[in-house]
Formats: sequence, C-alpha cells, structure tokens
Amino acid sequence: MTVISALGRHTGRIQQAIAGYGNLRAPSTTLAVIRILFGATMVVSCVRFISLGWIHDQYIQPMWHFPYDGFDWVQPLGATGMYMVFAIMLLAAICVTLGAWYRISSVLFFLTFTYVELLDKTYYLNHYYFVSIMAAMLALLPAHTAWSVDTWLRPRIKQNTVPRWMVDAVKFQISLVYIYAGLAKINYSWLIEAMPLRIWLPANDTLPIIGPLMTVSWIPWVFSWAGMLYDVTIPFWLMNKRTRLFAYCAVITFHTVTGMLFQIGVFPLVMSSLALVFFFPSQVKVEAGVPAVQSMALSPPRLQRVIAGVLGVHLVLQVLLPWRYLLQTNDVFWDEAGYRFGWRVMLMEKAGTALFSITDRKTGRTTYVNNSDFLNAHQEKQMAMQPDMVLQYAHMLRTYFSERGMVDPIIKADVWVTLNGAPGKQLIDPNADLSRMKMGWTSNEWILPR
Repeated sequence: MTVISALGRHTGRIQQAIAGYGNLRAPSTTLAVIRILFGATMVVSCVRFISLGWIHDQYIQPMWHFPYDGFDWVQPLGATGMYMVFAIMLLAAICVTLGAWYRISSVLFFLTFTYVELLDKTYYLNHYYFVSIMAAMLALLPAHTAWSVDTWLRPRIKQNTVPRWMVDAVKFQISLVYIYAGLAKINYSWLIEAMPLRIWLPANDTLPIIGPLMTVSWIPWVFSWAGMLYDVTIPFWLMNKRTRLFAYCAVITFHTVTGMLFQIGVFPLVMSSLALVFFFPSQVKVEAGVPAVQSMALSPPRLQRVIAGVLGVHLVLQVLLPWRYLLQTNDVFWDEAGYRFGWRVMLMEKAGTALFSITDRKTGRTTYVNNSDFLNAHQEKQMAMQPDMVLQYAHMLRTYFSERGMVDPIIKADVWVTLNGAPGKQLIDPNADLSRMKMGWTSNEWILPR
C-alpha cells in the first residue's frame, strides 16, 4: 500500500504540473511574429520558384514522377492546373503574412505546398519538409489574433494572450531541426575525415572575403566540428537570455556562410527568420481576477485539448522518426533507408550512373534504356544513387514496355555510385530482375552492401 500511495502522490504531482503548465499564458504577439516571419519567407519562396521557371521544369515537362510510398494517387494537374496551384499558394502566403482570412489561407497554403511536395520525391529537401510542418502547425494555432487584418476587420477576435504551450510547441519544433541536424553529423566521415567538406570547400575558393580560406588544409575539419557543435547547442543558447543575442549572431553568420557555399535555396532565410521567435516572451503574468483571454477568438477548451493532443503526438513522432533508420539499415548513407525526414542536412557527396536493360521474356531480345527519354536531368541524377528510386523507375519501365507489346519484361540495372569521393561501387545487384523486386522494410538483397 505504501508503494501504491507513493505512486499515487507522484502521479498527482505530475497531473498538477501539467495542469499548471496548461494554464500558463504567452503574448499573442509572439504567435503573430511567427506568422509574419514565416508567411513573408514563403512569399519570397513562391515568387522565386515561379520566376525561375521551376513549375514547368519540375512538374509539367517531366514525363514521369517519383511519388512517395502510398501517395501514387497524388498526380500533377497539367500546365494550367499547376500554375493555378502556385497562384493559390502565393496568394495564401500573402494572406498568412497579413493575417487575412487566416483560418482559410493557412489551411490553403499547407494543402497546396504539401501537395506539390508529394508529387515527386526527386525534389525532397529538408527545408521543404520543415515548411510543410510549420504550415500545418500554424494552421492549428490562433496566430491571427494580433497584428492582423482579421483583427482590424473583426476587432472582437483580438486577444492579448494565448496558451504558452502553443508558442513552446513551435520553439520545440525549431529546436528539433537543429539538434537532429547536429546529431546526424556525429559520424566518422563528417568529424574524422571531414567529408564531404574536403570536397566542397576548395570549390568555393573564388568567394569574396572567405574564398582564400577554403583551400587551407585544416579548414574542412574546423567547419565540420563547428557545424556539429553549432547545431546541437544553438537552441539552448537561444533559450538563454544572457547568450541569446550572441547566439543569434551565430545563427546569422552560420546561415549566411552556408547560403554562400551551398545551393540550399531559402533554407538559410527560413531558419534565420524563425530563430527570432526566441527573442519574444514565452510567458506573461496574468493578474488575479483579470481574464487572460479578452475576446472570443481563442478556441473552446475542448478544441484546445484536441489541438494540444495533435501537436503532442506530432512532436513525439518528430522525436522518434529520425531514429527509424536503426530498424532498417546498417548504412543509411549507402542505401538511404530512413534517410529522408531525419534532418540529415548536406551530409554527403554522392553521385551515380544507371544503365537499364529491358529483356522480352518471350523472345529474349534486349533493349537498353536512354534515361533522358523519360526523366529530366535532376530526376536521373537523384534516381541513379537512391535504391528506392531505382526500383520505382524499373517498375515504371516494366509498365511502359509491357503496354507496348513486350512480354513480361525483365528489368536489370547496372548502377555505380561514389560516396564522399570514394571509388565507385555497384549499388544494385546487376543480375536481379527489378521488375519482380519489392522494397522491403529491412531486407533488400538486390541492394549490394558498400
């Protein structure tokens, strides 16, 4: 009974702590700042994507696409449809920034952006994944109840505070990105061999100011260790009021340098802007007898509990998902099982070549495939070094040639890959009939070990 009583008291204290935390408040302006920074960055991103002609190059011109597992039903909408999707996305991003018709615009932005990202895994980038996550989180939160067009049009929705857990959830998500990016760098190639920075840095010796440093022999090791230490610790420096300003200077320096050195799109802008949220208060004191919420804008308590539950489950999954590779592979950099959605940012220099042969099972006649007949250059580049995409492509070829009269075609691939400057090795068993292979969770004998 003593043990049961002690356990009961301990459980009671935990419940009290959770209830106490749930009653803490944060300024509504903190969520508004997150909304404005995120929305403005997305406006820039959308304009950049459209102006560079990537809608046509990535989603209209290619003959085939590489959908994610379970999302084969997500297909491009044709030229007119895709331009309409991006027009809606851009308009939604503008409205999110302004806090205009926020509940609708935030959901529209999440749906259109995520739809585009699901069309083709060729273009997977960590910051696109992060954008989808942030868009979903903001769609759930009342980020329009301060500094918004909505409060100007409907003053009754204005509020001074929001539950603190809403702000902390966003900060936790941002922190996870950094910490997992740092943990992923704790490996032999990155820290001991300084790879792939020993390849990448000397190629940037023409950059202004820092260019001459790029050819110094020991600089890759400095960058490797500094990058790892920065990622795993920067959230904690940003959380500390005494070190926050210096930490943010490090954020700006880090993302400016990486943006100059590597082609990583708007990722530096996204992370630099959202890191500002750590400067805004996470908590305010509410005087006794004064209601914390002074409007009707905040969701009813039951809906708030649902939102808290959804965010809680999401954040738990975010903590667990990057570790799934431990159940799938012994060499995540080689076969890339569990590589995506794990915040592995710029960790390897990998390239491959892939030659496919198609053999008619009835006649024995063999044809070799010109990949450029079916894929654009970037699709072919990514496919040739990622086993799951090699298999997808083989199945596409099987369908294509079967529809044109070839009987039960045999698909084989001669795929060679180089990783971090090492001599090329075969990635795929050249004798395996890929038309009959499937992608297993753990065992894929048609993928050769490094």
